[in-house]
Amino acid sequence: MAKYLVIVESPAKVKTIKKFLGSNYDVQASNGHVRDFPKSQFGIDVENDFEPKYITIRGKGELLAGLRKAAKKADKIYLATDPDREGEAISWHLMQALKEPAEKMHRITFNEITKTAVKDSIKQARGLNMDLVDAQQARRMLDRMVGYSISPLLWAKVKRGLSAGRVQSVALRIICDREEEINSFIPEEYWSLEGEFKAEREKKPIQAKFFGTDKKLPIHNKAEMDEILKALENQEYEVTEVKKGERIKNAPLPFTTSTLQQEAAKTLNFSTQKTMRLAQQLYEGIDIKGNGTVGVITYLRTDSTRISEEADQAAREYIADNYGDAYISTMEKAARKSQKIQDAHEAIRPTDIRRSPAMLKDSLSRDQFRLYQLIWKRFTASRMSPARYETTSVKISAGEYIFTVAASKVVFEGFMSVYTQEEDTKKGNVLSQSLEKGMKLSLLSLKPEQHFTQPPAHYTEASLVKALEEQGIGRPSTYAPTITTIISRRYVSKEQKNLYVTELGEVVNHIMKQAFPSIVDVNFTAMMEGLLDCVEAGTVQWKTVVRNFYPDLKKDVDAAEEELEKVDIQDEVTDVICDVCGRNMVIKYGPHGRFLACPGFPECRNTKPYYEKINVACPKCGADVVLKKTQKGRKYFGCENNPDCDFMSWQKPSEKKCPVCGNYMVEKGSKLVCSQATCGYVEQKAKQD
Repeated sequence: MAKYLVIVESPAKVKTIKKFLGSNYDVQASNGHVRDFPKSQFGIDVENDFEPKYITIRGKGELLAGLRKAAKKADKIYLATDPDREGEAISWHLMQALKEPAEKMHRITFNEITKTAVKDSIKQARGLNMDLVDAQQARRMLDRMVGYSISPLLWAKVKRGLSAGRVQSVALRIICDREEEINSFIPEEYWSLEGEFKAEREKKPIQAKFFGTDKKLPIHNKAEMDEILKALENQEYEVTEVKKGERIKNAPLPFTTSTLQQEAAKTLNFSTQKTMRLAQQLYEGIDIKGNGTVGVITYLRTDSTRISEEADQAAREYIADNYGDAYISTMEKAARKSQKIQDAHEAIRPTDIRRSPAMLKDSLSRDQFRLYQLIWKRFTASRMSPARYETTSVKISAGEYIFTVAASKVVFEGFMSVYTQEEDTKKGNVLSQSLEKGMKLSLLSLKPEQHFTQPPAHYTEASLVKALEEQGIGRPSTYAPTITTIISRRYVSKEQKNLYVTELGEVVNHIMKQAFPSIVDVNFTAMMEGLLDCVEAGTVQWKTVVRNFYPDLKKDVDAAEEELEKVDIQDEVTDVICDVCGRNMVIKYGPHGRFLACPGFPECRNTKPYYEKINVACPKCGADVVLKKTQKGRKYFGCENNPDCDFMSWQKPSEKKCPVCGNYMVEKGSKLVCSQATCGYVEQKAKQD
């Protein structure tokens, strides 16, 4: 009979860990959390010093009964939930639910599911870390307070089952702020000038860019460009400087959760959710032919770039055997950012570097293989020497003006023999070795080009994760669920890789900014994360955080409730007649935003899309321009005569025509801008009376 009980979170780990530990160990899974707040109640006793009310999660009763039965028979119980705050909290809940003596219970953690790591964890069993548990309890309670206090208000205001969240509402605000920045962006004109030159006895021409005089000279418009072109007429062109040098490019650090999500999004086009799901599978175990089931990467939720000495040594030996000693890094790659919970872990790496992607290809699905290959290459590269480039920069003078050209070529690939990023693969200039100071060049052509500055890019999942991490919002375990939530709630739509705010998202963000400014304040949210880190470090009591947070939230909720009572939210009646029963149709809110519905529901169920007129005539056919939405909820302006008229604009068009070129103008913040990009005309919008 088994003497020891090991409880893990995921059933996928059971078979693998049992194989490592042998017949004396009974390995069972809790299937994640076993206790939580009740769904139907607030679950926090505010009057009794914020005591949490936990209940067994619905459907987990039978599973818990089985675990209790196994626990009674065991001499020792090892709680092997994930090695982070949430895992520690699950172990604590299991301790409460199993009702066994504390001396029987032991906490074990492993960063990778390998025989050595699992067996070592049994030897290093410890007690529960209550600071970690309390940090997770505080986070869960703060999230509960925000969600259960504010969501009913959103429901009342927007008339749908909407939700607010401590982290999701800030993420939504970040995307909304970027959208506003893009919409109010005014393009500015600038010009560039490229010269094509020929040296004697050289077949290939030299492409050089206009620099200026001794200082960089920006060219703002055509008049300035014409002046420069006039000054360059009949000038002699001469090489006045040839500088040679060396540049090194250091190997990248191994992946953290955030950098893995970003790189998988950029190179593999994976969503954050897909990346985490595949990484979980690689961590929990893959059935490798001839080896059975084994975890092939280390724990996937981490802020750390630290690597264990054993893994570092194994990597260096592998690199020496497969690439040569010159490729082994001489630098220590143990960069640390801050003392967060997940920094107790290592970076994400293969559990065994000798398991190359090619060796595992037949055992992995296509997407698992692509993600494993990315992790393996990044880790291997992180232990390798820098790439070295030979650089050449040339100055070409023409009177008072200078043109410059720079080129570089790889002289030693280093880590780039294993891992390259997009910027590493771009082809640069190639310069002839015969170029030298004093050499005369003949001008083949000058190519002036007009440009306009571009607005900031829309957020993608990758750039949003980066922004959340840089601003200290959320933790590795929260990035993917946060993004998934705001997309599934239809606050944000994803088109290609870009994230766009929907009409619904704008409404929710507006209410949150108006009624709960601190909840959607980036700095406040980052400060709360810092306080949770202090709870984990044992320097702040978890109830102190909760006690200080709740009264301010309650005050804001009460104030918002009073204001909401003053707002009588009636269905707006329109002049559109229901073509089924003849009533005037009303505007209602749905999951995709506003639509027209018959007020005779449920007898009459007729609905139509709602297009809001903006009192502007279509520049193409003269009909009304209306506000429309794409299938995913992104707003745009189009002609009501579509599909007969194909006019559309992402920016709101104006009645006013451009006085320079005659095209229609669009509104950007307080300005009117010509819709024709090459025109560049801008004027101040007339103030409304």
